[in-house]
Amino acid sequence: MLTSVGIKDVDVATLGDICVDIVLNVPKLPPASLEERKAYMEQLSKSPPDKQYWEAGGSCNMAIAAARLGLCCITIGHVGNEIYGRFLLDVLHDEGIDMVGMCEDNDVVNGFSAAFETLLCWVLVDPLQRHGFCSRADFSKEPTFSWMSKLSNEIKMAIKKSKILFCDGYVFGDLAPGLIVSALEYAVEVGTSVFFDPGPRGKSLSVGTPEEQRALGKLLRMSDVLLLTSEEAESLTGIGNPILAGQELLKEGVRTKWVIVKMGPKGSILITTSSISCAPAFKVNVVDTVGCGDSFAAAIAFGFIHNVPMVYTLTIANAVGAATAMGCGAGRNVATLKQVIELMKAENLNEDENFWKELLDENLDAQEITFLSKMVINGINNQLNCVSPQKVVSEVLPKLESARVKGVVPS
Repeated sequence: MLTSVGIKDVDVATLGDICVDIVLNVPKLPPASLEERKAYMEQLSKSPPDKQYWEAGGSCNMAIAAARLGLCCITIGHVGNEIYGRFLLDVLHDEGIDMVGMCEDNDVVNGFSAAFETLLCWVLVDPLQRHGFCSRADFSKEPTFSWMSKLSNEIKMAIKKSKILFCDGYVFGDLAPGLIVSALEYAVEVGTSVFFDPGPRGKSLSVGTPEEQRALGKLLRMSDVLLLTSEEAESLTGIGNPILAGQELLKEGVRTKWVIVKMGPKGSILITTSSISCAPAFKVNVVDTVGCGDSFAAAIAFGFIHNVPMVYTLTIANAVGAATAMGCGAGRNVATLKQVIELMKAENLNEDENFWKELLDENLDAQEITFLSKMVINGINNQLNCVSPQKVVSEVLPKLESARVKGVVPS
């Protein structure tokens, strides 16, 4: 699966989108109006939040979840020289994750002090457990590092020595579209696989500036792995059926190997040019969905790097995402390996035979369909290859258990 140039001793590098989440319970979510939201955030900022409400956020979620699966991770980004920056560096260090700075020349940042403070993202939770997000990046027309015209040697080295470069739509808040494309092209040049998750920003980027639209299009075509929710897949393709939407993204792609569509409590699908893999979600008591997509992506990276069969990879990813949903917030609260293993061993799947039968009935032109199931799905022809959770657990568990010996995985 992986082709490389030189020695790649890092599994995953995340690009940009590093912040501290301030998680607060509020009586109601912030207003929709941009001006009102800005005033709301400024009011929040007047009183420094207690440290108990701080958490690592953004791409740190993916890096922490990946490290807890035993992967070697680095983050490419920036933190300020203040209490929030030191907090983030301490959290990452405790998880065994190194950081590579955005620039090598400290003189470059003179005169940009406000822009180079650690980004704070206010994660606001109302009594119905709905989330609202706001940060200073929401009110800036330019990316934080808009002055950067080329990748530093340090960033290039980080990309070159990594097996996977992960970025999501929020990286557009840090880097100019042209620089994001430069990182993508350099990763391709040095044999680093690219994972891209457009996230909620995908819709606005698709109708954004010409530069944003071009960069988004290139990421969708040139990434090795695309990760999207079913809503995001429909938004980008105009196709409601998640499998057909995934196949369209594959058809448009130049280097795309996997398209993964996340469907929340229903489960997830992995589509290639010759196969469809399906895995129902695990039944859990959902406390908070923040960080679930990042955790899911980390497990996909684990399967991709270790050449784990595709339906097994989806099963691990569903378990990691579900285990994260059982906790409150992301960062240090993302799934631990112990929680993931316990969830997989319980084999409590949210199997909805009618949903999957209807979905797969429309999509039987693939050469191979593999489905995680404890039951036989009636009415679907013999193209369907059912794999039991017990088989997945027995074959995957040794790989997951071996992550413990790395010494960075919380018990």
